[in-house]
Amino acid sequence: MAAAANHSAPSGAANTAPVTIGVLALQGDYQAHARAFSTLGAHTLLVRNAAELTAVDGLVIPGGESTTMLKFLEQNGFFDALAKFVFTTPCFATCAGAILLAREVKHPAQRSLGAFDATVERNAYGRQIDSTILTLPTELPGGPLEMVFIRSPRIVRVGEKGQVLARRDGFPTLVRQGHLLVATFHPELTSDTRVQQLFLSIVRDNKSH
Repeated sequence: MAAAANHSAPSGAANTAPVTIGVLALQGDYQAHARAFSTLGAHTLLVRNAAELTAVDGLVIPGGESTTMLKFLEQNGFFDALAKFVFTTPCFATCAGAILLAREVKHPAQRSLGAFDATVERNAYGRQIDSTILTLPTELPGGPLEMVFIRSPRIVRVGEKGQVLARRDGFPTLVRQGHLLVATFHPELTSDTRVQQLFLSIVRDNKSH
């Protein structure tokens, strides 16, 4: 899954102010996310309870199984704490994380955090066997972006504040909404770090205000 190494960084990524990126470590490949941000010089923290949210400047909600993550979140008030957190603090959600962050979830309906003004369909591209790797155009500097889709959801509606940065078959795959960044693919599974660099710039901008 090699990607080109000399991509331009998104605007603001040159800002090297120290930040702590939390990675929700309940289920899914959270270690891959932590490694990706560590390579970019960020301090990372695996977040497993509500109290640890206070120690991070931004949070990654990784892929995995959204229903399983919900079961963990519904313990010890974690869901309610996270629901408040995502409305004010930068969050980067991938795959199942996009489902958890969305305002509306379909096929079937499911409880969510509601911060990302979008409608997301679960498992829209089929089963695990239907997973694929595509290189698609993006609004990020540096040209097309390699995207790994694994039982991916599909974003079928984006609110007026959402900025679509990439699409697959006309459907958004990478969307920024203010302090939120949502991907229906897995940036942590490639060597291209432009998506992570964009999130770091969002976190640093938020921290400086």
